[in-house]
Amino acid sequence: MPKKTIKKFLPDHQTIKDQKALKIFGNLLYDANLWHLNRRSARGAFAVGLFFAFVPVPFQMVLAVALAIPLRVNLPISIALVWITNPLTMGPIFYGCYLVGTLILGQEQGDFAFEASWEWLVNSLSTIGPAFLVGCGTLGVLFALFGYFFIDYAWRYSVAKSWKERAFR
Repeated sequence: MPKKTIKKFLPDHQTIKDQKALKIFGNLLYDANLWHLNRRSARGAFAVGLFFAFVPVPFQMVLAVALAIPLRVNLPISIALVWITNPLTMGPIFYGCYLVGTLILGQEQGDFAFEASWEWLVNSLSTIGPAFLVGCGTLGVLFALFGYFFIDYAWRYSVAKSWKERAFR
């Protein structure tokens, strides 16, 4: 069941291989294990994708691929999950990261107004940056662990359920 559900949402191999940003990996993208979908590759891909979804850099896909290749986890899942933080969800997710970071560091939440400029970003790194980065790292690790164990459990449950149904028939 999870395998069929996951496969519905995955892009095909050629779409990913044709991405310009991923050309730096060359023939490594043609390893069949990166495209195979089983419990081990899916749970690892969820961990990689969810972790890099919380990394606040513009090239998250490339980082996810760079880790998925040596870990030999499913590449399409890793790439797809990075897009949890997209232009529509990035603001609320990263603000949540900042709030978690302030809780962990014991800081007060600062008042700030976001500006889409390089100058604002550089100036903000000294004030909200530490809390933001600690929050991103913490939530990235927590969501990666949650995704890893949730997919492992869901996969095992689905297989056990189908075996029981098959035995019942």
